[in-house]
Amino acid sequence: MRRAGPFVTLGALGLLAGCAPPPPPSPEQAAQECEARARAAQGPTGRVSIGVNNRGNSYVGGAVGITSDYLMGRDPLAVYNACVMNLTGQAPYRPPVLR
Repeated sequence: MRRAGPFVTLGALGLLAGCAPPPPPSPEQAAQECEARARAAQGPTGRVSIGVNNRGNSYVGGAVGITSDYLMGRDPLAVYNACVMNLTGQAPYRPPVLR
């Protein structure tokens, strides 16, 4: 009779390794992602598109985005700082670029 103990244990460890959380983003990746969130906290965003094709058909479309950060009146700088801290576990290494 053979023992399957070591193989079962190694297989279980392999399954657990697949469940590990992804590594945190780099400080620059976190800064870029959080800048987008902070920009959205500054106010509603939107776009409008209007067009006509060569057959004379026209179209109009649009979209509006409003975040909960904006609705709750959160300061965009505070949104940025909290977001970076949440993603990296560290304070931001640079101020946000909010255009």
